[in-house]
Amino acid sequence: MALMISVSGIRGIFGSHLTPENLVTFTAAYGTWLKGGTVVVGRDSRVTGQICEDIVCATLQSVGCDVIKTGIVPTPTVAMGVLKHNAAGGIILTASHNPAQWNALKLLNSKSEFLDAGQGAEVLSIAEKGDFAYKLYDAIGSISEDAGAISSHIEAVLNLSYIDADLIRKKGFTVAVDAVNGAGSKAIPALLEALGVNVHRLHCEPNGIFPHNPEPLPEHLTEICTFVKNNSCDLGVVTDPDGDRLALVDENGRLFGEEYTQVAAFDLMLSKKPGDTATNLSSSRASDDISKKYGKICHRAAVGEINVVKVMQEKGAVISGEGNGGVINPDLHPGRDALVGTAMVLQLLAERNIKASDYRNTLPNYEMSKQKLELSALGVDADELLNKVAETFSDREPNTIDGVKVDFDNGWVHFRKSNTEPIVRVYSEAGTAAEARELANKVMSVILPKAP
Repeated sequence: MALMISVSGIRGIFGSHLTPENLVTFTAAYGTWLKGGTVVVGRDSRVTGQICEDIVCATLQSVGCDVIKTGIVPTPTVAMGVLKHNAAGGIILTASHNPAQWNALKLLNSKSEFLDAGQGAEVLSIAEKGDFAYKLYDAIGSISEDAGAISSHIEAVLNLSYIDADLIRKKGFTVAVDAVNGAGSKAIPALLEALGVNVHRLHCEPNGIFPHNPEPLPEHLTEICTFVKNNSCDLGVVTDPDGDRLALVDENGRLFGEEYTQVAAFDLMLSKKPGDTATNLSSSRASDDISKKYGKICHRAAVGEINVVKVMQEKGAVISGEGNGGVINPDLHPGRDALVGTAMVLQLLAERNIKASDYRNTLPNYEMSKQKLELSALGVDADELLNKVAETFSDREPNTIDGVKVDFDNGWVHFRKSNTEPIVRVYSEAGTAAEARELANKVMSVILPKAP
């Protein structure tokens, strides 16, 4: 597997494609692009985190950047740190939901946003040219630490006008947390305790040894589902290794589904601060439904966190997110944040005096199907295939900002070309998983070449 470079970061298997040499190259390019200034650096709990942090911080100093280290903290905590310190940017060392052998650089600008395509291209151009702004001994950057980064983040969440900590405390919630021994291991329980919640910790030692597949998908979360049910918890909270995605488990041990994390956050926010919302093309139609409930529009963006953020900003949306459990609350910072998502869900349950399962049952229910088309086996070109989908279903006014998405009365089908494999991903949604798959198959039967 080659080094993967995208809007999601620069990631690879450490010691194989992600090496000290390319950590230096990309970090020096980033620091050169910033032209110095302060950079906030944080990491998740991976075993390679410390060595990567040392390399990155020293490299930043070498190009004249002052470094503020936050240690092992969630990705959104680094984002908050950029704003707190009025920094020029931030670097998070995390490969998100990838397995333990992976690591990555995630790069933030001075607005605490992930670099967009244009900014990323500028950094890559500097890296390719190797034209780095290394400094002499009397102009290198300094290094300091912010030991209170998590506390500041939690305080900012509690200070949101629509988070009533006293009300949540009065409910006496019991919540189980599975932080997969990642960066949320200390932060999520600390937030919950600040809200007066009784916390059960599952895998909350930030040692980077993931006890199960770290992506918070249903097949990986059977343990916490059983624990919540058997220990009379009101809610289960699950994060990925860098603490920006949030999955929920109701008191009966049933998963909400990652798609419904942002739906719940949208519901609370729109009840407090009316306005439009935003999410990506592959997220559930439930986001549209909850927005329509308040007479608002859910705007759609290309897949990718920064793409959603840009649409949120362009449309003046009051909240946005992604269907992978990502809540983006611009009242804090422009990025996914499991801490604020957790607080918003507890606020909703507390003020409506409703159990998690009963609240989930009030929401529209959709199921997704995810398939992929192997282009080499089909003998078709990805762009030709996407063009054919758009032409064939032109009467449906397909959305083509990211692949092709076709909306039907009973669901939708979204075709996206992979940036890393010779495949086209086919996502679909309908009332049941079987109906979603059937809908996708009907579309594919029309646009794929017929066997001779």
